[in-house]
Amino acid sequence: MDPIKTLPLVFEEPKGRGKPPRHLADLTPAERKARLEELGLPGFRAKQLSTHYFERLVDDPAEMTDLPAAQRSELVSGLLPELMTPLRVMEADKGTTRKTLWKLFDGSLVESVLMRYPGRTTMCVSSQAGCGMACPFCATGQGGLQRNMSTAEIVEQVVAGARSLARGEVPGGPGRVSNVVFMGMGEPMANYNAVIGAVRRLTDKAPDGLGMSARGITVSTVGLVPRIRQLATEGIPVTLALSLHAPDDELRDELVPINTRWKVGETVEAAWNYANVTKRRVSIEYAMMRGINDQAWRADLLADVLNGYGDWGWVHVNLIPLNPTPGSKWTASDPADEREFVRRLEAKGISTTVRDTRGSEIDGACGQLAATE
Repeated sequence: MDPIKTLPLVFEEPKGRGKPPRHLADLTPAERKARLEELGLPGFRAKQLSTHYFERLVDDPAEMTDLPAAQRSELVSGLLPELMTPLRVMEADKGTTRKTLWKLFDGSLVESVLMRYPGRTTMCVSSQAGCGMACPFCATGQGGLQRNMSTAEIVEQVVAGARSLARGEVPGGPGRVSNVVFMGMGEPMANYNAVIGAVRRLTDKAPDGLGMSARGITVSTVGLVPRIRQLATEGIPVTLALSLHAPDDELRDELVPINTRWKVGETVEAAWNYANVTKRRVSIEYAMMRGINDQAWRADLLADVLNGYGDWGWVHVNLIPLNPTPGSKWTASDPADEREFVRRLEAKGISTTVRDTRGSEIDGACGQLAATE
């Protein structure tokens, strides 16, 4: 039996919710043309609409002057329906970090974050409204899963960020989105088809998509092993980020409940296979929690686990100072313990960095803003 079709029920979204309107970002170029023809509109206009959306980053129909005025509203509503409305935008780091709380068509709330650095701009996007993985230290995980997002709802977060950069709304002058990380709300691999669709739209050449490099895209997962294996077959060399958070099954069963289904060894092996097939280095995400998973012996164990799969530098550890949620027992590690953790990993030949934390003053941990609304 195909293991990908036997995922546990926890990955099914709640029933009874409607689907978001179909948008050109949900569709291939041929499907966009067919969609307009279904509506009794000229199919060739699909390419013009794609150019406005992906290349010109236009969101005002009045600016689409190459479309006939008599058909413009029909064309726009046919392929460019409104998908999400910004409820709040919060800024930090002198405006170079912008977090947006979005309201979707059915009232679901999701978040995206734009982070501008010297030389690059990264969009952190959500792939689900809520999350069904139930990791106890995560704000999103505590709210449960509302529903999967559509491909277009995922893409729209990036396009909205691209618009704000192109219009000079972010300090530093006009720019472009260079990197996308699927590290916002939700478990990307539990919404696999929509996420892969979004990756394809992001990497399709303009005007069919945004024309980004797959190497600038990172897809994270808490360890849905069949989906990691499937991602290795897609032929899209994105970076895989595995949210491990513990090197031993006893602790990881508590921190990442899906570990009761796929253990550390099987999960890391799937990540190594992804690196081996794609020749792309895997990132191991490890949220540092005081007195929970930051002991020196766990650093040694983590290095031993990762070093068990070849020595060609297939992996990089990204330590994340925990962004605590109000009233939580989960807090960031002591800086001295963090430094010792890094030292021990590096002593065993594991490439390690500590993530540059941004946005703590604007409820930077994904899910915090939605939870307070």
